[in-house]
Amino acid sequence: MRLIPDTHAVLWLLADDPRLGGKARGLLESGRHTILLSAVVALEISIKVPLGKLEVPGNVSEVMIAAGAHELPITLEHADAVQELPLHHRDPFDRLLIAQAMVEDAVVISADAAFDAYPVRRRW
Repeated sequence: MRLIPDTHAVLWLLADDPRLGGKARGLLESGRHTILLSAVVALEISIKVPLGKLEVPGNVSEVMIAAGAHELPITLEHADAVQELPLHHRDPFDRLLIAQAMVEDAVVISADAAFDAYPVRRRW
């Protein structure tokens, strides 16, 4: 299975935060699935850290890639897919993750139930 973790899932995984659901942690740590680290996660962190909305020690992308995650760039196909999404969810980062999950036939790892309004699989 291909998994795309939402930003909070990545941060909670790396911080060993108990807010990361047990099922989600199991999927991400099992070694049986392909973890796709979206450029959306890096972008959201890069925007929110200087604004003081997030505190992140170190380079999250480097740590995740070193742990075996695969980089998922934002492609034109992903960007075009966002335009087709109904406005159930207005967060631009989440909308792009949803589009990527649809295009890549991947499961989103997120606590955000707003993803459920879209034709994507979400696990938590």
